[in-house]
Amino acid sequence: MALPRGLAGTIGTAARAARVQANLTQEDVAERVGLATEVYGRLERGGMLPSVPTLKKLCEVLRIPSDVLLGLTPAQENFWTKEPPARPVEEPGEIRRLVRTVKRLEPAEFRLLSLVATGLLRLRLMRQGRSSRDSSPS
Repeated sequence: MALPRGLAGTIGTAARAARVQANLTQEDVAERVGLATEVYGRLERGGMLPSVPTLKKLCEVLRIPSDVLLGLTPAQENFWTKEPPARPVEEPGEIRRLVRTVKRLEPAEFRLLSLVATGLLRLRLMRQGRSSRDSSPS
């Protein structure tokens, strides 16, 4: 069966525009939708059509109306600025990437990383304590 290139391209273009507007990476969207990053990239390039459940998740994650994603109505300039449904505060991209990396660690590697992070926090607290003592009047 031939892929309807026009629809796939329309969905991909709209998804990319909404993702960029939301300041998300392809990896961020792929993870939230439940796709491999490579698959999501192919979708954005118009190389594939999403399944109906994936299309629904895309609409939710990107906060884009399905009729806009499908090209049935033109995108309004600022449709994404409407009050979004209550959702947790977004972490900066660097933290999201770090969390994805940490999830791939083996248990021993995770424990080691945890010890390093704890040590860095203690070092910072020690430095802050020293600098506040140094600046206090004697």
